[in-house]
Amino acid sequence: MPRLPEAKGKQGISSNASDSTLNLLTIGESTIAGVGVKTNEEGFTGTLATELAAALKMNINWNVHAKSGYTAKRIAEKIIGTIPKKPTDLIVIGIGGNDAFELTSPKKWNKDVRALIKSIRLKFATTPILFINMPPIKEFPAFTYLIKFTIGNLVDILGEELKKIVVDFENVYYYSRVIRSTYFIDLYKLNISPTDFFSDGVHPSKITYQIWAKDVSNYIVACSEIKNDMNI
Repeated sequence: MPRLPEAKGKQGISSNASDSTLNLLTIGESTIAGVGVKTNEEGFTGTLATELAAALKMNINWNVHAKSGYTAKRIAEKIIGTIPKKPTDLIVIGIGGNDAFELTSPKKWNKDVRALIKSIRLKFATTPILFINMPPIKEFPAFTYLIKFTIGNLVDILGEELKKIVVDFENVYYYSRVIRSTYFIDLYKLNISPTDFFSDGVHPSKITYQIWAKDVSNYIVACSEIKNDMNI
């Protein structure tokens, strides 16, 4: 399996010729760091910003703070402290894959995610936080059936734990749709193989980042609670 670099470009703006600008911050592991594409503009964050700009008719100023290989605990300890404290309207977090591969127990995951949320709240007291889909490890073509079964089931368990965590915090949400490549193929009528959704058998390809980001954007736009939190 090739070792792919993180995407280039940690910030940008998706312009919609609007007088209003929304500040988007994304935090997480390799998928948020854009592993699998050349730039974050064509990865998850940039595409999410483009989709939100079109749907909300606003300019979206985006920043990425992510690191390949990081667990929830490492993100809280090594990334949150480096993020500048400045106006932020929405925080989107993508984690879970590395915790699953490190066999993090549900109890420890619960503790680490709560610590992550609390560390973010020290800088962004009321900014809405959206945890996005857990990685679909059962879909990864690079892994054997045993790995898919073991790690894939663990990531599902961690996802269920995340559902319980977010209800204890104000303005914190979890988009829990289980991603399946067949779902994307059926929904968008794409004439491609499920393996085309992966750049290296593990990380998303460009088309997956685009479809995934559009799906998350649709959720944000349809969620009145999140939009109320963002005052739009």
